[in-house]
Amino acid sequence: MDVTGLMRQSALYNAKRTAIVHGERRLTFAEAWDRGVRMANGLLAAGLRPADRVGVLEDNSIEAQDFFAGAAVAGLVRVPLYARNSPESHHHMLSHTGCRGLVVSANHAADIRPVAESLPELSCVLVRDGGYEDWLASQSDVDPRVWVSPDDWYIIRHTGGTTGKPKGVAYSHRSWIAAGRDWFYNFPPMQAGESCLHVGPISHGSGYLYTPTWLSGGANVLLDHFDPVETLDVMEHEGISYMFLVPAMLNALARHPSARSRDYSRLKVIQIGGAPITDETALLGREVFGDVLYQGYGQTEALPVCMMGPEEWFSSVEGSNPLRSAGRALPFAYLQIRDAEDPERELPIGDEGEIAIKCDGQMLGFWENDAATAERMTSDGFVLTGDIGRLDENAYLYVLDRKDDMIISGGFNIWPAELENVIQDHPAVIEAAVVAVPHERWGESPIALCYVDPAGDADVAALETEIIALCAERLGSYKKPSRVEFRSQPLPKSPVGKLQRKVLREPYWAGYDRRVAGN
Repeated sequence: MDVTGLMRQSALYNAKRTAIVHGERRLTFAEAWDRGVRMANGLLAAGLRPADRVGVLEDNSIEAQDFFAGAAVAGLVRVPLYARNSPESHHHMLSHTGCRGLVVSANHAADIRPVAESLPELSCVLVRDGGYEDWLASQSDVDPRVWVSPDDWYIIRHTGGTTGKPKGVAYSHRSWIAAGRDWFYNFPPMQAGESCLHVGPISHGSGYLYTPTWLSGGANVLLDHFDPVETLDVMEHEGISYMFLVPAMLNALARHPSARSRDYSRLKVIQIGGAPITDETALLGREVFGDVLYQGYGQTEALPVCMMGPEEWFSSVEGSNPLRSAGRALPFAYLQIRDAEDPERELPIGDEGEIAIKCDGQMLGFWENDAATAERMTSDGFVLTGDIGRLDENAYLYVLDRKDDMIISGGFNIWPAELENVIQDHPAVIEAAVVAVPHERWGESPIALCYVDPAGDADVAALETEIIALCAERLGSYKKPSRVEFRSQPLPKSPVGKLQRKVLREPYWAGYDRRVAGN
């Protein structure tokens, strides 16, 4: 099976149903597919060929759906760019994937134009400006019926780039379908005509729900930015049934004063992903929106591997703590804990090590990067996640931290995420990051950087004492931060919303030629 053929079939069988909603604009499946066909013919007429890679920089919109469908119709390989990336990252993503085309919305054109001009291999650059609709209408409406194999490349998504240059992860048509199918495995079945809300870009995380919604005859509802009031309005007025949120979005929605007075009677699933979630946010989300929260675990390189719904997430299980876990392995995925020093060796249940996963929705390797592939894949085809975790006796997975972020203080291993989860339970803390700083005696020591309400009137000295005491009480004295620093601005994050601990850590290591100090 291939994405193109399945989208074409759904467009035929659901022709009169609503497929796309963006603001006041609505398209039926027939209308959306027609625009996709015209987009495909326009790109092919411009000289692009099936299997060519085409970069895209855009926000959610009707036009974004044009390219989502049009690339599939033409057999092109989408290479989404991140709107918040630097020009250097744009250049890297386009050049190392050998893109011959680029599609960009008008509001991003000025940012990407210098990059495009420096890449002569870009033979086709389409800016969706004021002339776009006339250009689209002038293209042929005859489906070119490009032949696509299930093993042809469909999309190249990039890792967040928190440890260096972003690496390309290519999905075939087959693996993209598998990833979407497995995301929906534990969800209540989607009925034709139900709606899925996309607050985040469909070119990225939320896109995993986009294709299954189209194939189910559902309506994809698009927002081009996140605003709590607008999002709550759309959830209520459009009768949203499914949606994807990162924890920070869920927190903002659940805390809005109007959240508890709205109608969510058609809401079935809020899929949480993209970053760890605190107990407080999960419990508050459940209190406000009901038993609709689902949590999954995976990464761009391989997903999904774990999934759990509200009945399991908020349950009591002897020997386990589902609330603090990432769930259990899906029936069609392998999940193991490997020795961080010898990743070919699987560890016993209960031991801490590197999480290794294998599933139908995983990469075969990084795009034209054999060295990085060799570092991240085992001889038996498992993807090494770079996350440290453990499995308990009931097979619940606990993600302790990124392997590279581990703090070794006085011979003790300290995982920043473990501290951050505790610190964020303090009501005055909005965001928290724990990083290693040099320590003359212990080599390195953890400190906590906390974003607090700048309008608040908290006693900083007292707040620091409370946070350190909280960590000592929950985790033991040796894991408590040596000090706490407060920030009045949100902490820096990568383009995909991940906390950038390394950016926060670097100033403390200026002048050191390595990231361990002391004797």
